Amino acid sequence: MDHSTESYHRTDLMTITRHVLNEQSKHPEARGDFTILINHIVLGCKYVCSAVNKAGLAKLIGLAGNSNVQGEEQKKLDVLSNEVFLKALISSGRTCILVSEENEEPILVEPSKRGRYIVVFDPLDGSSNIDCGVSIGTIFGIYTVKDQENPTLEDVLRPGKTMVAAGYCMYGSSCTLVLSTGSGVNGFTLDPSLGEFILTHPNIKIPKTGKIYSVNEGNASNWDEPTAKYVENCKFPRDGSSPKSLRYIGSMVADIHRTLLYGGIFMYPADKKSPNGKLRLLYEVFPMSYLMEQAGGQAFTGKQRALDLIPKKIHERSPIFIGSHDDVEEIKELYGAF
Repeated sequence: MDHSTESYHRTDLMTITRHVLNEQSKHPEARGDFTILINHIVLGCKYVCSAVNKAGLAKLIGLAGNSNVQGEEQKKLDVLSNEVFLKALISSGRTCILVSEENEEPILVEPSKRGRYIVVFDPLDGSSNIDCGVSIGTIFGIYTVKDQENPTLEDVLRPGKTMVAAGYCMYGSSCTLVLSTGSGVNGFTLDPSLGEFILTHPNIKIPKTGKIYSVNEGNASNWDEPTAKYVENCKFPRDGSSPKSLRYIGSMVADIHRTLLYGGIFMYPADKKSPNGKLRLLYEVFPMSYLMEQAGGQAFTGKQRALDLIPKKIHERSPIFIGSHDDVEEIKELYGAF
């Protein structure tokens, strides 16, 4: 029997909803709020996936005429994606504070629609790549609030290790959603014929070491010594091993996804031009670091474990070295030596 036909007759497919319900069943005290929240995030991802796929036809490509809080010009798809996720998260009735890359201030959900979760997210990461068809994605992290009647900024400015879940959705050759709820990492692929995310990458484990390094080498003249030394070691290994391959897409979601599956290291270090690094801590560095640690990798800032950082403001930036355990260990040793 033709395998492609066979797959459409399978009835044992694990959907993302079923997976989250299974996880929920391990916690007898759970009330189903988290499952409802994830379902609303999934709905937002499906909507944005559809918009990305027809962006060229629908004239959604191009600038919207505004700049976001980072001073970057907003693409129309950025604006649409942000609205989609804000509406999906608020209408879930399970959130109290939302932090988006596109909004200068945190959004407090009105009391009648409040729940116990805080969601930090980048609605469309890598949007500068939209026009050339490169993979882009949504990144999110979830915290629980201490007091849902009185949510405060302090509830948001917490270390990444206190997150209860994190994930990303990549809109590329296929639409892939990678999620961790604190017990491993699982990958789901959207089956357009079913309109469902199906479990295709169960229990993702990053290889202990990898053959790929990922960094913007255009910034090399501004790097500090440990970063420069590490990249030199990648290109010219002293132990006689083969050099590592350079792969850099420029969409964090795509670069991290490849690193997670194939191993290696992704780096966006601090440099003379960006002494605090470039990537945002709350909704880029933290969720990706959470996923990477759950998959057996490491995330390091050049000074400490990334998930131990305590943010001082919601759009704070941080350097990041993230990936296979042994590769990050090597850069930690170099920083320790300088």
